[in-house]
Amino acid sequence: MTTSLITFLCAIIVLTLTPGFDTALILRTSAAHGWKKALMTEMGINTGCLAWGAAVGLGLGALLLASEVAYNIIKLAGAAYLLWLGIGLLIKPRSHFEDKVNVALERTTYARMFTRGFMGNLLNPKVGVFYVSFLPQFIPAGSSVALWSVGLAFIHVIVGTLWSGILIVSTRYFAEQLRRPAVMKVMDRLTGCVFIGFAAKLAFSRR
Repeated sequence: MTTSLITFLCAIIVLTLTPGFDTALILRTSAAHGWKKALMTEMGINTGCLAWGAAVGLGLGALLLASEVAYNIIKLAGAAYLLWLGIGLLIKPRSHFEDKVNVALERTTYARMFTRGFMGNLLNPKVGVFYVSFLPQFIPAGSSVALWSVGLAFIHVIVGTLWSGILIVSTRYFAEQLRRPAVMKVMDRLTGCVFIGFAAKLAFSRR
């Protein structure tokens, strides 16, 4: 059990540090909206990881490996979502940061940040395929697959949260420069291109 946990921890740290959609989303949200909303985005991503962990534990993740149709449906939905986010940033990049917002808008914004992180993770079938092919390798024989799947996903969440915290803190040092109108427009458009790139990569990917 100890060997499995240590091995999984080492592997998941390396994978977490590898730049991807989650990293781009966290950095952009932190720079444009502040650390609180970036943290809310990370919570959405974490919830998506736990959902995939639970799905693998219940056997739903195996469906993505067994069914080409199920995989393609989730894959295209995820690609469409990322494409929608990317096009939105390209067409309407932000030029200023609103410091004063009412409570209702603040709540809506936090909810939107959470949803963006959650849906971006949940609609990526490669996460499900990764979990269903990766997690079982670290589950001791005779142990509960459901409990261990969720437990390992939770470890992934902890590692991801620590790494996101480092990313968020690093952007705070450059917050004032990053929130300049010209910089914000460029940053939004670059992030939009990154999201579109991930959408294309996901749409044309194979299991």
